[in-house]
Amino acid sequence: MKGLGSVMKKRVILAAGTLAVMLMSATASLAQSGPFASFAGSWSGTGMVSLSDGSNERIRCRATYNVGGDGSGLQQTLRCASDSYRFDLSSDVVARGSNVSGNWSETSRNVNGTLEGKVTPGQIDVFVQAAGFAATIVVRTTGNKQTVSISSQGEIKGVSITLTKG
Repeated sequence: MKGLGSVMKKRVILAAGTLAVMLMSATASLAQSGPFASFAGSWSGTGMVSLSDGSNERIRCRATYNVGGDGSGLQQTLRCASDSYRFDLSSDVVARGSNVSGNWSETSRNVNGTLEGKVTPGQIDVFVQAAGFAATIVVRTTGNKQTVSISSQGEIKGVSITLTKG
C-alpha cells in the first residue's frame, strides 16, 4: 500500500501543477487579449514640446505601462525632459468595454485629476482635467512603435512623442 500512496501523491502534485500552469496561461491570455495588451512594457523615444510662450523644445521620454491581470486595467508612467523642461505624468486607468476612466497626476507640478475617454485596439483617446487645467491625450500603438499627442491650453500647448518598445 505504501507504493499506491506514493503514486497517488505524485499524481495529485502533477494534477495541481498542471492546473496551476493552465490558470497562469488563461490569465496571461486574458491580459494579452484585453484592450491594453499592445501597450504593456517599457518604451522610450523623443519628441517635441510646445510651450505657451511660443517656444518649442526637443524632449526625451520614457514610458512604462503595466497591464492588469484581465487586461482591463492599465497603470502608466510617462517621464519627459528637455534641457529646460520636465514633466512626470502617471495614470491609473480602467476599461469597461470601450470606455476608459481613471485618475492621473503630474508630480513635478503637484497636479492631479480625472480622465475619461475611449479605447480601441491600439489606441487610447482621453480628456484629462484638474482644477484650472484640461487636455486631450491620444496614444496610438502599432507593433513596437507608439505615438503620444497631448494638446492643452495651459503652460504646455502641445506634446508630440514617438516611442519605441524595448
